This record gives sequence, structure tokens and C-alpha cells, in this order.
Amino acid sequence: MIVGTAGHIDHGKTSLLEALTGQAGDQRREERERGMTIDLGYRYASLEAGAPLTGFIDVPGHERFIHNMLAGAQGVDLVVLVVAADDGVMPQTREHLAIVQLLGIPRLLVAISKCDRVEPRRVREVQAQVSSLLEAGPYAGARQFPLSSITGEGVDALRQALIDAQGEIRARSRRGGFRLAIDRAFAVAGAGIVVTGTALDGQVQLGDTLLLGKAGKPVRVRGLHAQNQAVPEAWAGQRVALNISAERLELAQIHRGDWLLTEWLHGPTQRVDIELQLLASEVRSFAHFSPVHVHLGTQDVSARVALLQGEHLLPGGRMFAQLQLNAPLQAVHGDRLVLRDHSAQRTLGGGRVLDPFAPARQRRSEARLAQLQALASVDSLEQALPALLANDEVGLDPQRLERQFNRLRSSWKLPADVQVIATRQGPLLFTAARWQALKQTVLEQLAHLHEQEPDQLGPDRDRLRRFAALPLERPAFISLLDELLASGAIVGNGPWLHLPEHQVRLNEEDETLWLQLRPLLEQGRFDPPWVRDLARSLGQEEAQVRLLLRKLARLGQVHQVVRDLFYPEATIRQMAAMLLQLASDDPVVQVVAFRDVLGIGRKRSIQVLEYFDRIGLTRRIGDRRQVRADNALAQSPGH
Repeated sequence: MIVGTAGHIDHGKTSLLEALTGQAGDQRREERERGMTIDLGYRYASLEAGAPLTGFIDVPGHERFIHNMLAGAQGVDLVVLVVAADDGVMPQTREHLAIVQLLGIPRLLVAISKCDRVEPRRVREVQAQVSSLLEAGPYAGARQFPLSSITGEGVDALRQALIDAQGEIRARSRRGGFRLAIDRAFAVAGAGIVVTGTALDGQVQLGDTLLLGKAGKPVRVRGLHAQNQAVPEAWAGQRVALNISAERLELAQIHRGDWLLTEWLHGPTQRVDIELQLLASEVRSFAHFSPVHVHLGTQDVSARVALLQGEHLLPGGRMFAQLQLNAPLQAVHGDRLVLRDHSAQRTLGGGRVLDPFAPARQRRSEARLAQLQALASVDSLEQALPALLANDEVGLDPQRLERQFNRLRSSWKLPADVQVIATRQGPLLFTAARWQALKQTVLEQLAHLHEQEPDQLGPDRDRLRRFAALPLERPAFISLLDELLASGAIVGNGPWLHLPEHQVRLNEEDETLWLQLRPLLEQGRFDPPWVRDLARSLGQEEAQVRLLLRKLARLGQVHQVVRDLFYPEATIRQMAAMLLQLASDDPVVQVVAFRDVLGIGRKRSIQVLEYFDRIGLTRRIGDRRQVRADNALAQSPGH
């Protein structure tokens, strides 16, 4: 169990822990000189003989050190709220209590300290104040213990309550990747660098490799302490110290706020969707895109808050919001965080992480808000997945879900209607109905395109993707097309895609022009006219002639050997036959021999041979060609 303190400055938090544990606090020179706790203090003690060590975290009470208090409150199982009998409830009593509530710490006990300084009537008054303070929140009816750390009166009763609670605290799940939020880093002579923090998830063993900080630097665990004792492994819910090593690792590189993580869990993010709660004590509403400080784990990051369900959030209200962070943050679904104002002077509210990988677009759409509602209503991936998929258009990334929920895919139980679609950038999840609907949309849009362009064989993949206007990223769209091609629902002809029943039909104007062009190309035999000459002969626009010939090339009726030089299909086959005849006499065909057979110039002969190289009829070997026996033209009837 990990116990934390909370309360106003000089209300006796440090003295109370000394009375409970027998260990002195305020070890820093500045703290002794100033008589107050400035940073986090740690103690480990057995509350009774033979019991395991309990970890205690002493937090500063001064308003200037709330950021340190927040760093120590993460991962605490039980909080002792300390209220001095002479002062009663004070500003940081309220602020610390608000933070404890926002962090969702499950249990709270109240210590009414310094009772030796006041009359019993005053103690009862302060107890009534505390009861009133707690009655509207989750800690209503929390047990209160009047005590004095000086005389020892009441301390044993509090100790017994902690012993009872230790037996009732539910052990944290060790499932998922290991996460530790670093609150201290220091060097130990002969050992090297040691970092400490509260393990929030998973477990770690000696020899494990973890990733450190935003950059994800790999480090090896050389030594391990849990609850101040050397151990071979540690797990969630323990105070942990790890002796880590890595190439060129320096103490100056490690800071409070860094994380140590299992390798697959590392995923820094700067957009986080949360369920935001504004404290009821706020005197004015919270405005959209206000600047804040975000405290999560031991990290403090500045950010803007984009409200997703309105422009203002009233005091005491809740709303979905997106944090747009100025530095990377590490989070998983369910993490608690606290927001303070941009000057870090006041706690505004807090929230629960819903999606640490929030989208930049469509963040206020109905579908996205439905996903957030599902994420806010459930705890597990399996519970959230149906609603996430039902309101998803682009496919869910399993690796992102692993990091979002800290659950490896091997432990998931996917619904029966979920399909895992392989893409070049990794798998995606779709419902079977959604995937089938996407296919149907592509087929319908392709049919529509054929109606618009009956004289075209069909679009290439990228044009079809643009025309279909699906929200899919290109890798997912290509996978969808591959399935349609494999099933025969779409036919590929070179780069062109079309429905099986589609046949190209030239329009009347193109048919007329082709009837005029065809004789000119055939008369030219092995040296046909260039596009400009054809256009001049027929009194047509050069661009129009070029466009039609390219269209005919896609239909396989002509072949473009070089730019603006087209051969009829029959002429290409005739030249291929002549080449094959040459190859029957000598497997290696010389350019000169091919030129002489065709009766044209060397330059044109080379252009034709290079075209045959491109379509796979021949293979170039220096200045000669060798026929590829597996080419379709080489296997034509008669050869």
C-alpha cells in the first residue's frame, strides 16, 4: 500500500508521518532552515510486526509547491488529509482535497492534528468543518482521527485504521506493459543512475529493457528495489527504484516527469481527448481554447483545451475536451490528470484520459462524440470496441489500441463480426458490414465512372480512389481493391481498372476520326506518321489526335512506341513476327539485321526494339537482343 498526505502548510503532515513511522522528515537543508516541506519526502515502515512495508509520500502544503504535491499524489492508494485543530480548514486543505478527488484516489482518512494545543470544543468544531467539506463528495463520512504528533494521543488509532485499510486495498492489476512515472533521479557511487517512482501498471524484472523519456532511449534494469527492499521483480502499486544503464546515459538527461515504459507501450502524443470536470468552486465558466498546465503522472505540460461540446463549461460541469499539448505526453485510457491555470496559481479541474491519440480533424463530429461517450462509459477495450467500430470510417489501428488501453492484441477477445484487414502499413480493424459497404461503394462509383466515360477503359487506382471519395487512407484502399480484384468483381488491364462487363465504346466523333487515322497509320507500315503529321493531313487539332491515339493505346488497338509515334496492333505483331524469324536463325538478334528486315533507318529500328524491351518481348544484351520465350507475342500462333 502507498499512503500519501494532503493538507495546508504547517498542519503537521511531516510530524504525523514521523510519529507513525519513527522516521524523521525534512532531510533537505532548505527544508530544515525554512521549517517546511518543499519537495516530496518518502518513508517506508511496517505498521505492525511482520507486516510488509508501507510506502509513505509526504507532500508539501505551500501553494507555491502544488506542482510537487501533484507529482507525489499519482498512484497513491490512500490519502491522509491533515487538518490542524487550531487553524481548521484552510485554502490548501480545499485545494489538496480537490486534487485528491480529481485523481480518483480510492480512500481517504482525516487526521485532526495538534489537538494538544486546543480545547475539546475546538476539536469538535473542526471535525464539523471537515464533515461539511467532505459531505458533497466521494469521501463523505470518512473517518476522522483527533490526534497529537507531539504527545502521541490518537496516533495508534490512525495506525490501526491504516493497518485495516492495508488488508482491504485491492491489489492493482499486473496486466499490461510496465509504466513508471519518474519522480527522482540520482547517482549512487559504484552503481550508477537510479530512478524512483510509483509503478502504475504491469511488472518489471531484473535484466528487462525499458524505454526512457520522450525519445524512448532503451535502458537496461541492472538493479531493482520495491518498497525499499531489493527484489528480483516489481509490479503495479509499489514504490520502485531502478538502477538503469545504457550507452551514453547521463543523469542530466533524466527529469521528473519522464516515464519508464515497456518497449511496445511507448507512444508520446500531443493531442489527448479527455472527460473534463471543472471544479464547482470556480467563480466563472471555462472558455474554449483556454491555456492550462496539465499534470499527469509526474509530468507538468502546458496546453490549450479545446472544448468539444460547446464554447464554455460552467463551474461544476463536465464536458468532452481535447488537450493540445506543447510537449509530448505519455498516457493510457483511464489515466487521471489535473488542470491548473496558465500561471500555475490555481487548480481548475481535471479529468480522465479517454484517447491519448486524439484526431486533429472531425473532433466535434457526431461519430467522434459517440466514440468518446463509449470510452467514458466503459473500462475495457472489449466493452468499448463495438461503439468505436460502429462510429469509425477509416479502420481502427490495433497497435494504437494496444497503447491506448495498455493491452497486447494477444489478450483481446474480438467480436465475431470484426475483420482484421492487412495493409502495407499494418493491420486495421473493420466490422464485416462496414468493409462490405466500402466495397459496394467502390463498385457503384466505378459503374458511375463508366457511364460518364464510356470511351475509357477505366481509371487507375489513384483516380478511382479520388472518384470514390472514401475516407480510407491509401494503404487501406489498396487492400480493398486487391480483394475486389482477387474476387473478380473488378478487372485490371495494365494499370486500368474496370467492371467485368464494361466494354469501351468510342463516341461518334472519335469513331469518325479513327476511321480517317487508321489508313494513314497502316499505309506508313514500319515508319508511320508522327501525330503532328497526322493532324496536319486531316486538318485536325494535334491535341485531339494525340488524345484519341492514347485512348486507343489503352484499348490495345495501337501501341505508342515513343512519344507521339503510334503503330497499329497488326503492324506491331508483324514486326514481332519478323524479329522472331530472325531469332529462329540466330538466338541473338543484331540491330543491323532487324533494320535490314524492316527496311527503315537505324534510329527507328532501335526505338522499336526498345519498345519490345519494355513490353518484355526481348532482353537487351549490349547492342543485341535475345527473345524472351515466355512473352505473349513470342507464343503467338505460328511461333
